[in-house]
Amino acid sequence: MLEPFNGYIYPNEYFLQWELLIVLYPYLTGLVAGAFILASLERVFHVKALLPVYRLALLSALAFLIAAPLPLMAHLGHPERALEMLVTPHTASAMAMFGFVYAWYLLVVLLLEIWFDYRADIVHLSNTKTGVMKYVYKILTLGATDVSPEALRFDEKAGRLITIIGIPSAFMLHGYVGFIFGSIKANPWWSSVLMPIVFLFSAIVSGMAAVLLIYMVASWARWKPIDMACVNKLAEFLLYAMLVDFTLEILDFIHRLYESEESIHILSQLISDRLFISLIITQVLIGGLLPLFGILVGRYGKFPDEMRKMLYFLVGILIQVGIFSMRWNVVIGGQMFSKSLRGLTIYKVHLMGIEGLLVSIGFLILPLAVLFVLLRLLPPWLNEKQEEEAVPVA
Repeated sequence: MLEPFNGYIYPNEYFLQWELLIVLYPYLTGLVAGAFILASLERVFHVKALLPVYRLALLSALAFLIAAPLPLMAHLGHPERALEMLVTPHTASAMAMFGFVYAWYLLVVLLLEIWFDYRADIVHLSNTKTGVMKYVYKILTLGATDVSPEALRFDEKAGRLITIIGIPSAFMLHGYVGFIFGSIKANPWWSSVLMPIVFLFSAIVSGMAAVLLIYMVASWARWKPIDMACVNKLAEFLLYAMLVDFTLEILDFIHRLYESEESIHILSQLISDRLFISLIITQVLIGGLLPLFGILVGRYGKFPDEMRKMLYFLVGILIQVGIFSMRWNVVIGGQMFSKSLRGLTIYKVHLMGIEGLLVSIGFLILPLAVLFVLLRLLPPWLNEKQEEEAVPVA
């Protein structure tokens, strides 16, 4: 069993200030960015094989975006004060500026893009549904009921333009989280110029894997066949993103070794002692190398489709474990050594309380519940004509 403390620890470093909720926050924002960038591959770069997951990725990004700031607000203890940074903005505060990035991304990018993409469907549903839902869809049309070919062409152009604008916004949304950690010069575990880029690519990996999992589970729940061309193409992009992400993390590690600053000894002790399981075993082996090998075998090996699906599903779960471990190692690991660089502390997860395990699980389930409602309100599934337009890929 690990000792609670060893070495020289300042009194104010016995207990960690950022706990499990702060681990959840970058994890959820990463899913937003990854899901949106996946959707943009079809919308902007015309990767037609991804058409079956395009709308699903957009709705997933919206669901995760709605839930993402809630753990942060719960951690702060006064969620009602969150709007103060918009009313009285502090331009020198990166956290305050994120409020504007979040509002821009939610209100201008995601909601507008989804509205333009679904407008014709919403008009159709407002004319065919009965009861309360008829009025719900009428409100959602915002009075724009023209579905002429010219109007639909405008929707397509507007949606594509917003997606193009949204790509750098998605990069900023998650790059900012890495920027926050990387800017803390007093902490050698966080202070790295590569931190925003590492966070960004790990976000892309986690978001793509999440959409893959959601698509497979939704297809099984609807008793619909899984489009193998789509999941194969998704696995290819996932492989590319994982290779870049893994390379960046290795580069960051080598850079720290090459610099060999005075903190290198305590960081080495931190990795070999406190973070050995969560970093070496969970993040690198289980959540990194195993999924990489699984995608390579699944995508380019000769397997029946049923076995390939199970392999992709397992890979998706392992990636989530690995990315969550990465967030854990950054947030928790950065607080486990003393500023004296001569001592280590420990962190144990509590079951109850606002920072406890049960509340955190609730925050993880919440975006899935929001997504369920969105899927019922705005079904993202393809019709027969759209399925024919999807280009099959071997």
